[in-house]
Amino acid sequence: MLVHICCSVDSHFFLQKLKKLYPKESFIAFFYDPNIHPYSEYYLRLLDVKRSCKMLDIELIEGEYDIKGWLDKVRGYENEPEKGKRCTLCFDNRVEVSMKKAKELGINKVTTTLLTSPKKSIEQLTTVGKKLAKKYNIEFVSIDLRKNGGTNEQFLLAKKDKLYHQNYCGCIYALKKQREFQKRVADELFVNIANQIQPNSIEQRIDLYQKRVKLEEVGKNYDIVKDLFLNYRVLRSYLKVDKKVIPSYPIFYSYMKRKRVKLRVEKAIGGIYYANRDSIKFVSIEYFNKATKLSYKNTKELIFHPPLVEDEIKFRNFLEGNFYSLSPIIVVDDINFKAFELYLDAIYYDSIRENLVIF
Repeated sequence: MLVHICCSVDSHFFLQKLKKLYPKESFIAFFYDPNIHPYSEYYLRLLDVKRSCKMLDIELIEGEYDIKGWLDKVRGYENEPEKGKRCTLCFDNRVEVSMKKAKELGINKVTTTLLTSPKKSIEQLTTVGKKLAKKYNIEFVSIDLRKNGGTNEQFLLAKKDKLYHQNYCGCIYALKKQREFQKRVADELFVNIANQIQPNSIEQRIDLYQKRVKLEEVGKNYDIVKDLFLNYRVLRSYLKVDKKVIPSYPIFYSYMKRKRVKLRVEKAIGGIYYANRDSIKFVSIEYFNKATKLSYKNTKELIFHPPLVEDEIKFRNFLEGNFYSLSPIIVVDDINFKAFELYLDAIYYDSIRENLVIF
């Protein structure tokens, strides 16, 4: 039986139930999910599915990540609700490609782990599956594993085996609607211009789950715990002196209520330069290097090869004497100016992240 896989939380439970329900069947898992966006999220879910299939001793095949083809198929249905027409088109696409893969492999039964997802309609999936089963002369196996406490059992199993539990279906349109309803920032779609790994980003989660795999390979005990923290992203920033943009770098947690200000440098104390308003501070790249023990040649290098976020927060604490400051701290090559224009569009918000605890 070919089993289309959508994510590890669904597949880990679904595959184990299939083994019990069909003891004489052999299973091949097929990860085909071009709907997942961005690619980093796709990679993270695949990473966890690989681990799950390895634990269950099930062969896994990865399909093509055809995001352009998927976007073309759902064009015009971007604003459909969850379980609406866009989802039907999405199921149609993924199940049909799974049927084609089964034909290629000489397999006569196909099912999908989407059937166990609480966010999906079993009726919708079954209708799509049976329609395509006739087209390809392949049996579509539709089973309801959610009833009689199945969904609760699924989530308990995911927690026990420390699976990655994503918090949105996968596609960009569902993500947008979900975050709007939650009044949350869709930071899954943010990528730092210099690829700095930022708190609770998909990239940070990839790093965590890759480390998890390595810990398991050497038999290290660990757990994954969560904490609530103040997250932050810079959307856009620039500094103008004499109407010209000069290289500048806002330190993590730099924030202004007014996005754009025209001010003057009022005074300098111990290498820190203070603006006459809005708690804005400037330091030179030389000052930054000495305080952090780093060795940037200039601010432009800092912009495109930033340090760890943790190092920026340590520098803020060094400068301000606490971790709670949101004052704009701007690094420049030299502070050889008085008047300036600063534009800083940044946001801060509460967020929950996962952490590895090794013991």
